Amino acid sequence: MPVNLKGKSFLTLMDFSAEEILYLLDLAADLKAKKRAGARGNLLEGKNIALLFEKASTRTRCAFVVACVDEGAHPEFLGKNDIHLGGKEDVKDTARVLGRMFDGIEFRGFKQSMVEELAQWSGVPVWNGLTDVDHPTQVLADFLTLQECLPSGKNLKGVRLAYVGDGRNNMSNALMIGCSKLGMHYTVGSPKSLFPDPKILADCKALCEVSGGAIEVYDDPKEAVKGADAIYADVWASMGEEAEKEKRVKLLRPYQVNTDLMSATGRGDTIFLHCLPAEKGNEVTEEVFESSASKVFDEAENRMHTIKAVMVATIQ
Repeated sequence: MPVNLKGKSFLTLMDFSAEEILYLLDLAADLKAKKRAGARGNLLEGKNIALLFEKASTRTRCAFVVACVDEGAHPEFLGKNDIHLGGKEDVKDTARVLGRMFDGIEFRGFKQSMVEELAQWSGVPVWNGLTDVDHPTQVLADFLTLQECLPSGKNLKGVRLAYVGDGRNNMSNALMIGCSKLGMHYTVGSPKSLFPDPKILADCKALCEVSGGAIEVYDDPKEAVKGADAIYADVWASMGEEAEKEKRVKLLRPYQVNTDLMSATGRGDTIFLHCLPAEKGNEVTEEVFESSASKVFDEAENRMHTIKAVMVATIQ
């Protein structure tokens, strides 16, 4: 049957089948080709989109705004000083007000429960632009980049993705979910104190039994990256964890992506990915970041194309 996502919220890739994820990637590739050809779209014409940001962002905000405008929608940005989510006003009340005025709502903030409650009460599609435990729009951009950059990446099944750093942060969680859905081989290189959440890990391993994927976790970064098609890094202290930065730098220094770690894959065509912004000199060296292996700006651009696909696919 053809994929139909109209009216569906995009909160986590756990809610989507492999077929649906691949459909979104195909749609993103088509929309990207159309934009590159200079064709202006109208797939969101007349739609109004609310962009709720508790956490600041460059890529997420710009991607949603440009994607809206490209397809004829009006984006309305609401920063943390413009909304009262869970404070002066109940989340469900805010959701019901916004759902009467907007055709879709993006939320970028802290609690996953917040984006889930918005989806429960708004009556319109809600899209997760990042929470403390998940970052599904970023993963779509990462997967589109893998499809474009890897000779064998089109359906992604069997692709080996290694993540090194904080193995229990939102980026690692989101990548693990996406990889397990699509039958990819996902490895984490992390200190034992930062290993993935046991429940998320168990849930993803159960998905792998169906998809044919695999998940492995190591405290040895060189073991984690062996044979990797791509190595992925993220900042060592996420938003809200700045007080932990000094400890994290000391703990995670052995997990820095440098030329030595890139060589540890045992192959010469491994690419480097990062969700940005990067703290060069910490999780990745300038040399790797600026090398031909680095595809980080392809990823950044692909945020826009994949976010556009999510909105086009889900708005009624």
